[in-house]
Amino acid sequence: MKNANEIKFLKNRSIIKFEGEDFLGEIGVDGRIFKALTLARISVGVISQQAIENGISILVHENDAENAVSCLIEEFEAERRSGKVSQIYSINNVSVLGFVSEDYNKVLVELARNNVFPLLLNQIASENRVNIVVTSSQDEKAKNIIESEIFKKPKTVHLAIIGHGNVGKTLIDQVLESSEEIKRRKKIDLKVVAVANSKKIAFNKKGFDNNWGDEVLVAENPSNVETLINFSKENQLENLIVVDNTASKDFVKNYHALAENGFDLVSSNKIFNTLPIEEYRKLRYTLNKNNRRYLYETNVGAGLPLIDTIKLLHLSGENITRIKGVFSGTLSYVFNNFSLRDDKFSTIINEALEKGYTEPDPREDLSGNDVARKLLILARELDLINEFDDINIQNLVPESLLSVSKQEFLSRLDELDEEYQKIKENQEEGHVLRYVGDLHGDLQKDKGELDVKLVSVPASSALGQLKGSDSIFEIYTESYGENPIVIMGAGAGAQVTARGVFGDILRVSETK
Repeated sequence: MKNANEIKFLKNRSIIKFEGEDFLGEIGVDGRIFKALTLARISVGVISQQAIENGISILVHENDAENAVSCLIEEFEAERRSGKVSQIYSINNVSVLGFVSEDYNKVLVELARNNVFPLLLNQIASENRVNIVVTSSQDEKAKNIIESEIFKKPKTVHLAIIGHGNVGKTLIDQVLESSEEIKRRKKIDLKVVAVANSKKIAFNKKGFDNNWGDEVLVAENPSNVETLINFSKENQLENLIVVDNTASKDFVKNYHALAENGFDLVSSNKIFNTLPIEEYRKLRYTLNKNNRRYLYETNVGAGLPLIDTIKLLHLSGENITRIKGVFSGTLSYVFNNFSLRDDKFSTIINEALEKGYTEPDPREDLSGNDVARKLLILARELDLINEFDDINIQNLVPESLLSVSKQEFLSRLDELDEEYQKIKENQEEGHVLRYVGDLHGDLQKDKGELDVKLVSVPASSALGQLKGSDSIFEIYTESYGENPIVIMGAGAGAQVTARGVFGDILRVSETK
């Protein structure tokens, strides 16, 4: 005998649909349907009436669909001529899932979150039994979701990791190391099912193991989003998250398509959040419309809980009046060391380059654009409509070295030494240099003032006491007055960034 809690799963079914204006409520219609189909030796499943659609739906085996339509057309010939029945047709390739649930609405919400919308729903309230009919292309996915909800089985979350450089590789390793513990503690089964770089994408429906790198090497699928979307549909994967660990201007163009095809987004890529405000808002609209989430805590401050703190303060109605800090781990290292040591500026830059703190071309850090992007992201969290062009950026690279090759720039680094030595020596006593981002002005208006520049601060101040390559953020609010909320710590590095991305993945997974 079947367990009452077991899910009834019937494949290879068809829905036979009647449609007609005045058809509902007529006595004897159901009996005529049963009689006609019984005489044709066709077994009938669910019968469902839809008042909104002015129709009746019945379920039969797909082998009987054609015959069922024919014999019902014959049975209701008079009603078809009079117009009471407008059409009788079949919808093939459907499956039935029957289950018992005290809160089937919660199941329906989870199905909808995964873009599964039942074609038919039949409820027996007295028994808490529900039958739903879905397309066969979504039946396995629907079954997995229902089992997760009803039997409290670990919820499978499928991850597509885009970019497997320093952060991506570290993240995959962290997921694989922690997956068993997360399954045990949080009832979430994380599976990395896709790994991509700019050229190709590797898939593994069951989830990659520690040999994922070898599978990526021999992968033959070209790296494009259509391939990923098709893979997720063909394999009926539920709870999808795409993780963007690239710095690609091109990949962010796919965020809309991914959100529309059932993917939540987690990103360490800052580019989307600094696109023109119209694009920025359009994605938020797409996310809301499709009930998808987009988390990007690591866009500013790597693993530090900065964006989340600002979001919570802003949502709670707290009036944030200023955000100021050292946003770049690279420039933190450069000026923390240059301020305290007697070495030349070029020596410190070369040292940061050797330690892997800078981009391969240090001008990308010294230009201030990275800090400016981070500052703009925070401004937009406060609903300000600033654009990148609104930011006043002090570029630390002399004009004569802006357009030369990377090699030539590195060979002429010592041309920066005299100017920065002067700046250092012309400070007040007991002051140090810091490269800061500063969002200020009247932040209750549409736009704030955004400055990115080199400043001299007292060595005893919070900014002045910064060490190593740490970042620091000071959040000034109306309630806290002159005492800012200070968030400080490791603001760069593959380990902390990957850990921050991992945190976002878990937050999305827990709310799915």
